Amino acid sequence: MNPNILKLNTIARKKERRIIGLMSGTSLDGLDIALCTISGAGEETNVSLNRFVTKEYSEDFADELRKISSVESANLAEVCYLHTRLARLHAEWILEALKVWGVNSADVDCIASHGQTIYHYPARDQGGKTNPLNTTLQIGDGDQIAVKTGILTVSDFRQKHTAFNGEGAPMAGLIDNLLFKDQNESRILLNIGGIGNYTYLPVSSETKNEAFTTDTGPGNTLIDKCTQIYFNLPFDRDSEIAASGSVHQTLLKELLSEPWFIGGGSKTTGPEFFSIEWLNKKILEAGLNIDTLKKEDLIRTVTELSAVTIADHISTTCNESDFKQVVYISGGGARNPLLVRRLKSLLPSFRVENFSKLGIDPDAKEAVLFAVLANEMLAGEGFLFNTGDPNSEDQGQNQTHVNFGKISFPD
Repeated sequence: MNPNILKLNTIARKKERRIIGLMSGTSLDGLDIALCTISGAGEETNVSLNRFVTKEYSEDFADELRKISSVESANLAEVCYLHTRLARLHAEWILEALKVWGVNSADVDCIASHGQTIYHYPARDQGGKTNPLNTTLQIGDGDQIAVKTGILTVSDFRQKHTAFNGEGAPMAGLIDNLLFKDQNESRILLNIGGIGNYTYLPVSSETKNEAFTTDTGPGNTLIDKCTQIYFNLPFDRDSEIAASGSVHQTLLKELLSEPWFIGGGSKTTGPEFFSIEWLNKKILEAGLNIDTLKKEDLIRTVTELSAVTIADHISTTCNESDFKQVVYISGGGARNPLLVRRLKSLLPSFRVENFSKLGIDPDAKEAVLFAVLANEMLAGEGFLFNTGDPNSEDQGQNQTHVNFGKISFPD
């Protein structure tokens, strides 16, 4: 028998596995590395975050990634090169982290690599295409990571989701439901990265509501883009720029008229849709001139857009008035004090807390989630997933267990 198959069998039978989760988001600020110990699988999963570090991209390297990320036209040679270069950089950083932590790479069972999303393209955004397909693309070759670290690597988590007619995002709900469901409070696990998304976990089966995950629209993406363009800063640290401006009500009204925001339900989007081009188009449609618009007001207004759209989606969809409801915030937006204050104000019937209240560093949450996804790939049965045509009447009637991720061996 192939020794790699025997190795998989050995890992699957372990009482607990040491797995490194990796996450690099659309903000392109760096790589989150989470070393986790995970036992069990499925409903029996238990996870401990042992060590965590964020490795920051240099500004030059972040600029290289920006040139090929969320743009309609990119240099294919650069896409090909960065697919390998990014993976090798991540591998270098993993080995550096293990050395600092005093952990031998031979004692790590698996790396779970999300990669870097460079384009997210759900069918709903494909306009007049005759054959719209949910599709998403991440770079950061898992084979490169496996070979350079000597550690089995699981990657390409989103592709199986699209193969079964999912949109490839958000993925967090698969794990949120395993780890964070509670019998005493309904939880809204809100992650504010480039795009805002949350998982809704109703308190118990006593309600007719079911857990689901959805995007809400822009999180940090427009704030970051405007800060980079008009202030030459990577992001609005501590919301200082937004706090010095005022909401431009005419522009906000025009932004909120975007049809994507209409209706609830589970849906995805990305910075490809909520781009600086989208914002500039809305500014023109509002009868405004970007050159005369005070830039502090612009950043304050797109911050308000994020707050309002997140709060509107939560308040209209998560409305179990009989139960205590708590919003737990993670992601970069959790460090934006103005955005957090506005969410608390706009969600008066919800308690709003930092995700750290649940015992995990909010910056590490997504890396931990992918570590658990890899654990499920290696030791679990997979996740129940709808296999019917999403446009047919049988959608939701047929389900199968689906494993997410591609396995790369180090040899």
